[in-house]
Formats: sequence, structure tokens, C-alpha cells
Amino acid sequence: MNIDKAVLAFAGFVVLLGLALGWLVHPYWYLLTAFAGLNMLQAAFTGFCPAAMIFKKLGLRGGNAFS
Repeated sequence: MNIDKAVLAFAGFVVLLGLALGWLVHPYWYLLTAFAGLNMLQAAFTGFCPAAMIFKKLGLRGGNAFS
């Protein structure tokens, strides 16, 4: 798995987790989904992604978007 796929998988997990917690626990958990969406949007324009930096330090190989 490369960094790009790991970032997409992690973002998808965070979005689904935020939706589930918002539905089951409290609507404030929808803010987690909003945060993930905003982070994906800013990463698309700036190329800065904290999750990509963490995955790189964990030893995943670079991809096309994050190297």
C-alpha cells in the first residue's frame, strides 16, 4: 500500500466514523466528518496532509499525490 491509498482509506474511515457517531451518539460528532472534508479539500489545493506525513514516517512508499 502506498501513501495515497492509505490517506484515502483513512479519510474514508474518519468520514464513516463521524457519520456513525453522529447518528448513534450525538450530532456534534458530525463535526468530525466536516473536519475530514475540509482537510481533504485543503490537501487537494496545498499538498499538505498531516496523515500523509505520518504514513511516510511509518514507512509507506510514496505515491503520485503524496511523496
